[in-house]
Amino acid sequence: MASPVLLVIAHGSRDPRHAATVHALTARVRALRPGLRVETGFLDFNAPSVPRVLERLAEEGAGEVVALPLLLTRAFHAKTDIPAVLHEAQTRLPRLRIGQAEVLGPSPLLNSALERRLYEAGVSPGDRSSTGLVLASAGSTDPEAIAVIAEIARELRHTGWCAVRPAFASAASPAGFPRTEDAVRALRACGVDRVAVAPYVIAPGRLPDRIATGAREAGADVLADVLGPSRELARLLLRRYDDACVPRVAALTA
Repeated sequence: MASPVLLVIAHGSRDPRHAATVHALTARVRALRPGLRVETGFLDFNAPSVPRVLERLAEEGAGEVVALPLLLTRAFHAKTDIPAVLHEAQTRLPRLRIGQAEVLGPSPLLNSALERRLYEAGVSPGDRSSTGLVLASAGSTDPEAIAVIAEIARELRHTGWCAVRPAFASAASPAGFPRTEDAVRALRACGVDRVAVAPYVIAPGRLPDRIATGAREAGADVLADVLGPSRELARLLLRRYDDACVPRVAALTA
């Protein structure tokens, strides 16, 4: 029986760098697993839309799809938007079986990708003990997503950074996370001489640009790149896909 199609669902953006990054990531996934059909759909701004991709797959006779949210935390899009889109499509396309994989984070692979971006930006492993780290995410009002970011910051602190502060690119969070620039300044006020900012986001866009602007305005010493089409991220997509396929395999062998 053919493997389910992997449908990567991205949010979409008016910034062309966003879609280009998503397509580069899915190309890397295809290269890692030749023979697996990988499609990309967007919730907004970019084409093709998720419903259109699913319609095309149904027209071509695909039997099963695993929809994978290209999201780092389980917030509004993962809990509400995407399930609603998939439910509506399933109602219209009853012969196409549509499953939803888990979001990407948290995962040790994401932490590895984040730290590799820091090393590429000029931080060496020996610098950790003298460097304060700002973990800058896009932001959320969802308690579960906020808790995940806080836990990742705690995990990173235990890997040798002298201090780690979570920050949001958007307005102040219910958890009290500061903006990127305020987190950088707070580390300086605590006596940290060297500060690095690590964007915990997948692709470029408005909020990642806001993270970069805040880092520069506050005088951060190092600004890492977004996670982008890293090999760790590509491996993680396949891991989430495989995890979503496990119940299917169990049902077939029962």
